[in-house]
Amino acid sequence: MSAAKIVGRNKKDFTIQIKIPYGKSMLEAEEEIQRCLNEAGSLSTGEVLEQFDTDGSPIKIGDSNWTSKGKVEKTYQTPYGETEIKRHVYQSSQGGRIFCPLERDARIILTATPKFAKVLSSKYSEFGSSRVIKDLGENHGREVARSFVQNVCDAIGAVAFAKEADWQYELPKMEKPVHSVSVGLDGTCMLLSEDGYRQAMVGTIAFFDRDGERQHTIYTAAAPESGKETFLSRLNNEVDRVKAAFPKAKYIGLADGARDNWDFLESRTDIQVLDFWHASEYLAKASEVMFKGKSKSEEKKLWLEQACHDLKNKHRSAARLLSEVENFCEGKRFLAEDKEKIQSTVTYFTNNKNKMNYASCVEQNLPIGSGVTEAACKVIVKQRLCGAGMKWGTRGAAVVLSLRSVNNTEGRWEQFWNKVDQYGFPVVPEAA
Repeated sequence: MSAAKIVGRNKKDFTIQIKIPYGKSMLEAEEEIQRCLNEAGSLSTGEVLEQFDTDGSPIKIGDSNWTSKGKVEKTYQTPYGETEIKRHVYQSSQGGRIFCPLERDARIILTATPKFAKVLSSKYSEFGSSRVIKDLGENHGREVARSFVQNVCDAIGAVAFAKEADWQYELPKMEKPVHSVSVGLDGTCMLLSEDGYRQAMVGTIAFFDRDGERQHTIYTAAAPESGKETFLSRLNNEVDRVKAAFPKAKYIGLADGARDNWDFLESRTDIQVLDFWHASEYLAKASEVMFKGKSKSEEKKLWLEQACHDLKNKHRSAARLLSEVENFCEGKRFLAEDKEKIQSTVTYFTNNKNKMNYASCVEQNLPIGSGVTEAACKVIVKQRLCGAGMKWGTRGAAVVLSLRSVNNTEGRWEQFWNKVDQYGFPVVPEAA
């Protein structure tokens, strides 16, 4: 027996009556409440969907006239369950594909209502389709097929990616004026089905106040590709928009020592800063050789602490520390392992000492660490795409990364769906 039925309608609203059994326990009662409310939700959604249908009159699309072929029944997926309705489908005078105005105007995505598509894609951005299905069944009383979840989320992710250049998102209102903006990029490996381990790219744009407190971060990510052209183009577009919004801010390029990162950052930022923690790690390598042996462990600790302090707070410390390490090496012979540690430190500081003006940055409350970007590599890529046994196709990885970038950038998820609601879903499905 149906738990819900429509008992009244007028031009503005409708009324539903729901019958809910008490149940033998609180848990059983709550599950019955959910089942009945889902039934009412499906019924309500079907009622609302019908309001987006035409009256069957001919319509014009472009230069073509389209006429109704009559009402055809179709099942739509909602957050509450399936709903079946009959709606008009159209065909042009030239024949060919079938078109359903209701699906366009109600923003149907494949067969999912926009709210359900939003729920699915949010969950799918966080975990795999198996867990999405389990979560929907256990917590929402919804049973759906894995192929349905993947197809809907693929479509949404493709739109998020395709519309990135066109759909500009508003930045949140900052509590304090933006004083500086850091731009960072880094890569992290993930496993592709056919190409083995490849590098996915992540970019961050972080906004800081005058005290150096981070207020907001924009995330961009891209699946592995030959070169980085697509990723760099997307990140560059984001940087251009931010500069237009905050032309007076100071822009800092933050990254590790990879040369291709700096090729991008040097022309787009006012100051280039090598991640302080990477530099510190190389000093730690050198200290292991300079103070080798248990008897020198305390001396090594004190030297490293002082070296890192000076590097961070005293001007021209990078050049001085480089000289200190080089002087230590003069006339000495090392084991191969120790030689590699010392030489890598010398090379790193030689190549990057002009990007180690940390004391100046600290005095101006400017960021000196790329932790935001490294954390993004873990959160955006690793947590979702690098689980045990996971292998990805390039398209599948791109879809998930687009969803995660939008979902993890504060304010963008709602803006994205507001734009879908405003402009419609770009891919209008054919009616069956």
